[in-house]
Amino acid sequence: MNSLTCFKAYDIRGKLGEELNEDIAYRIGRAYGEYLKPTSVVVGGDIRLTSEALKLALANGLRDAGVNIFDIGVSGTEEIYFATFHLQMDGGIEITASHNPMNYNGMKLVRANAQPISGDTGLLAIKQLAEQNNFSAVDSRKRGSYQKISILQAYVDHLLGYIDLAALKPLKLVINSGNGAAGHVIDEIERRFTLANVPIQIIKIHHQPDGTFPNGIPNPLLPECRADTAKAVLENNADMGIAFDGDFDRCFLFDEKATFIEGYYIVGLLAEAFLQKNPGAKIIHDPRLSWNTIEIVEQAGGVPVMSKTGHAFIKERMRKEDAIYGGEMSAHHYFRDFAYCDSGMIPWLLVASLVSVKSKSLSQLVGDRMLAFPASGEINRKLANAAEAIAKVRAAYEPDATALDFTDGVSIEYKDWRFNLRSSNTEPVVRLNVESKGDSALMQKKTRDILDLLGEA
Repeated sequence: MNSLTCFKAYDIRGKLGEELNEDIAYRIGRAYGEYLKPTSVVVGGDIRLTSEALKLALANGLRDAGVNIFDIGVSGTEEIYFATFHLQMDGGIEITASHNPMNYNGMKLVRANAQPISGDTGLLAIKQLAEQNNFSAVDSRKRGSYQKISILQAYVDHLLGYIDLAALKPLKLVINSGNGAAGHVIDEIERRFTLANVPIQIIKIHHQPDGTFPNGIPNPLLPECRADTAKAVLENNADMGIAFDGDFDRCFLFDEKATFIEGYYIVGLLAEAFLQKNPGAKIIHDPRLSWNTIEIVEQAGGVPVMSKTGHAFIKERMRKEDAIYGGEMSAHHYFRDFAYCDSGMIPWLLVASLVSVKSKSLSQLVGDRMLAFPASGEINRKLANAAEAIAKVRAAYEPDATALDFTDGVSIEYKDWRFNLRSSNTEPVVRLNVESKGDSALMQKKTRDILDLLGEA
């Protein structure tokens, strides 16, 4: 039995060839079908050059397991989420490696109602079945069907339901689809704006799908991947810039000065907007950076609820609390009306709406909060012995702390500053986030001090 190393904590990701190929994709399809015994599953794929072949191999495995397949074609992960809950499918699978390098691909799996399938909710069982590869002979009489469908119109209907088109004022938006799968959705939203006489101009860059990624792998979380969007904002005198990752379940925003806005501050902005319409609602946030979100939510009469980092944990907590909105500083935003799933399209539409309704620029909407709670942004450091390094930091900082929390890694608070230090779930690195109360110099000093303790720059 060969071990399949492409199975990760939350999804499937691997190097093409040995770790992930069409044979493995077929076995995953058979295993998914045998484990969940679904009747109908929706599949789609991003624009990587191998996604179509892997999707069809997966679909063949599912069909041999007796599953009827509905293929939505080139799509982002959230289109699979939408199709699964909107069409009341028994499950959905997106072929994507999101922001991973060119020689990778992967899969994101959900069951009915777009509930995630991760390590503790079935992914390990699917892995074991795929590794054993001991499936019963195919019964041609029970083989599942295959058909191509489109959910684009219903999906965009849903997206636009979050905003009031009539309230939108003239705006100029730069949208960078990252040579990813987002282009067809942006085109349809633009068409709807035109039909409704919405005075929004969309300037498209890196718009056409191209699986060779001529402009680099779309990952705006990396500073080196932001220059083209920032440049286009300045050149076009735009009101806002929007950039997506490879499967557009995350969007990243730039203000009118082309300044990249950390996802942390967008969480607070959207939480406040939801609470103004839904007073008393619960808002989910992660522990890496939290003070700004907690203060905004409490001032707006909401209930902040901390969850462990990661989409599977956030979604589970969203459902448990029936939270209206949840956000992570990594630019994942979750919505109750989107089956508690994350979307990269809904956030930018909401922010554009807020800029219109409040007659303020994006920098004005978040500027005060960035000054009130300056943050380091996430700093990743590869360490030979992460556990030992974290223990050293804890020994230095825990004794004088005013609060400790172990929801995810360790969060250590003082009166005027706090930090979170955690090991990555997916990479051999530790991740550090530091924030302060209105003192950028203090935040920067404490960040340097902790990094010095961690070592191995």
